[in-house]
Amino acid sequence: MALIGYGIGQGGEDKQTLTIAASPTPHAEILEYVEKNLAEKEGLKLDIRKFNDYVVPNTATESGEVDANFFQHKPYLDDFNKKQHTHIEPVVNVELEPLGLYSKKEKSLKGIGSGDTVAVPNDSTNEGRSLHLLDEHGLIELKPGAGQEATLGDIADTKGLKFKELEAAAVPRALDDVDAAVVNGNYAVDAGLNPAKDALVAEEAEGNPYANFLAVKDGNQDDPRIKKLAKLLNSEQVKEFIEDKYQRAIEPVFGPVGS
Repeated sequence: MALIGYGIGQGGEDKQTLTIAASPTPHAEILEYVEKNLAEKEGLKLDIRKFNDYVVPNTATESGEVDANFFQHKPYLDDFNKKQHTHIEPVVNVELEPLGLYSKKEKSLKGIGSGDTVAVPNDSTNEGRSLHLLDEHGLIELKPGAGQEATLGDIADTKGLKFKELEAAAVPRALDDVDAAVVNGNYAVDAGLNPAKDALVAEEAEGNPYANFLAVKDGNQDDPRIKKLAKLLNSEQVKEFIEDKYQRAIEPVFGPVGS
């Protein structure tokens, strides 16, 4: 199940320990900063369990094997809850991983056109994000009313582009073999890419529905430990940590999660 470094067990060892499932980058890194620098002052202990998998963190939260998770955005969670009949709820936004279009062959957006192949993530949420990014910048034209989970079948005009659908984690590795690729922010960071510096074009942070948040099973939002962690994750110290460490490859986006 792609669990890194930990076995799945029951929740915290004591009432103050909060067990959290998180993706390694940037989620676990942000939590580790909180654990080392902020949690002790609040009387909070964190047990951070790292996953590369996007399913187990939610199912483990639903079952109570972990107390919370930090790895996902609202469109993904809504789709997951609907399909898996889970009851996971967002608590507070923390950061955004902007999706970007990258190329090793072209230095500007104008260089991408008819006959070129673009790699995109093949999961429903991120493929839709990718296609909307391309549509917004005139590289393709989506059909009217194409939603967040748009697919290649929702393209009204490809403008001559060809597409290669890959698992999101594999897209950065395809950059040598395609003309351009739309890469998730976390995988861009892992590949040494920065959407603010290296992307031909990237998503804007303001009004973006894909902010990543702390989440719990419904009913646990008022757990005092969750409230403490939510406060710390939205602190000025965490904002400065994200800005300094990721240099706009990851953007701090704090506050309530929109509907």
